[in-house]
Amino acid sequence: MYLELKNIEKSFGEKKVLTGVSFRAEGGKAFGLLGRNGAGKTTSIRILMNVLPANSGEVLIDGKPIDYKETKIGYLPEERGLYPKKIIIDQLIYFAELKGMSRKSAVQSIDYWLVRLGMTEYRNKRLDTLSKGNQQKIQLITALAHDPDIVILDEPFSGLDPVNAMLLKDVVKKQIAQGKIVLFSSHQMSYIEEFCDSIAILNKGVVVLHGDLHQIKRDYPRDRLVVRTQTPEEVRADFKDACTIAEDGSLMIRLSSPEEKKSVMTRLTENYDIDEVKVFEPSLNDIFVEYAGDATKEA
Repeated sequence: MYLELKNIEKSFGEKKVLTGVSFRAEGGKAFGLLGRNGAGKTTSIRILMNVLPANSGEVLIDGKPIDYKETKIGYLPEERGLYPKKIIIDQLIYFAELKGMSRKSAVQSIDYWLVRLGMTEYRNKRLDTLSKGNQQKIQLITALAHDPDIVILDEPFSGLDPVNAMLLKDVVKKQIAQGKIVLFSSHQMSYIEEFCDSIAILNKGVVVLHGDLHQIKRDYPRDRLVVRTQTPEEVRADFKDACTIAEDGSLMIRLSSPEEKKSVMTRLTENYDIDEVKVFEPSLNDIFVEYAGDATKEA
């Protein structure tokens, strides 16, 4: 199964917020939808979920217009949407029934997830008696109880301590292993790098970069070397302005062209006490800053 947004356009009055947005997410893989605040991520998600209509364009499943009666979507919003004064089990059943589950099936599924997430003791408590992290886990149950085909997670790790973050990681990995389409929207790049095979970066309503994350990194200009050495000052004196020092103490040498890589590596290892030298591979954070911070950058 694959999900595709194709040439989505959206305006609010005279303000155009999405321009030809297209991307594809496949089942059994995680997809990262990235962008700065106001880039169009939330609008894209709302159109995907049929909360907002697009001015033009299509949302497709396996190449056909999505049937929202047949395709189940689970959504974990960044801004939580549960009722703080209500009993947890009551509102979990309520939301599950809204998504088409019978009461019996809803209770069975909810109890499974309460056990899975270590939340059974809170079953009959009010939501506002829970910590922020535990409220997040209850919100997650509303997204998963009805066994959705598409799981959309908007800042899913917000407010979670390391133990609960690890628990959520295990849950997400199982959803992916079950062949579901898992779509992340987050500013926490480390989680996107950990989970996502493919990404799309939005900038002012335009997709400025998309594709397989590993290939994007591989295609990045390979014109910088990372060097670790016991004699950094000698190397810096030799390479002058082409060499800078990073926060972790490593050196970054910018080459005139990628073809210089071999000769510069040889020069380093033959003349200095080098612990490590490798081609610089950008982190997703580096790529995000470059593409999301410059509206004129093109994929």
